[in-house]
Amino acid sequence: MHRLTIAGLCLFEVVTTPALAGQKAVAPNTLTASERAEGWQLLFNGSDLGGWRSFGGGAASPNWAVHDGALVLTSKTGEMSGGDLVTADSYGAFELALDWKVERGGNSGVFYLARNTPGTRNIYETGIEMQVLDNDGHPDGKIPSHRAGSLYDITVPRLSAARPAGSWNHARLRVERGRIRQWLNGTLTADVPFGNDAWRKRVAASKFAAMPLFGTFPSGVIGLQDHGEPVAFRNIKIRKLGASAQ
Repeated sequence: MHRLTIAGLCLFEVVTTPALAGQKAVAPNTLTASERAEGWQLLFNGSDLGGWRSFGGGAASPNWAVHDGALVLTSKTGEMSGGDLVTADSYGAFELALDWKVERGGNSGVFYLARNTPGTRNIYETGIEMQVLDNDGHPDGKIPSHRAGSLYDITVPRLSAARPAGSWNHARLRVERGRIRQWLNGTLTADVPFGNDAWRKRVAASKFAAMPLFGTFPSGVIGLQDHGEPVAFRNIKIRKLGASAQ
């Protein structure tokens, strides 16, 4: 996550994730016939950055590349550079699935409901984050609400939900009208109300309290964070559930 300290997924039950659970393994970055029938779309085709752009506008940062069917951030500065990658399209209520992998000490995130809007400079000022992290090798792993899988700085996932650095993790995210849920490797890591007083109370108790537009938009782009540490994504799939999350 971003460095208001450094940088985000909560809760504690093991569940079977919806829609794609129980299916046989298929080739990376492809859709099965049943997925297509259910309305799933690929956000990454495994070959190029089509459909993605820089959060600041224009072409994606050259730090992002495609290697062996994965969308990879190659930067090793350890610092955020503003090179966050976002979808060309916006989404309101939706379900998202993807795989991610970090190296030792890696830190990144998946943002959603984010907008590049006047009065803000960074994606985390508006977008909610599902944390991507090496819990064992990064200092944020010692902060419960910053662990891999958390809704960053808002929920507390099981430490055991994440796999070791160098391993692929499977993340899922479901945004419905008034409700957000996240899973990591089949473990529910966040289940919170959205857009109501209960949501605003959670935000007020977090580091985002000083960011008036954080988590306020009913729709926005999906973003992959450039935190200056190598991270890889693949099998990025989405299906729309509605035009608005509120």
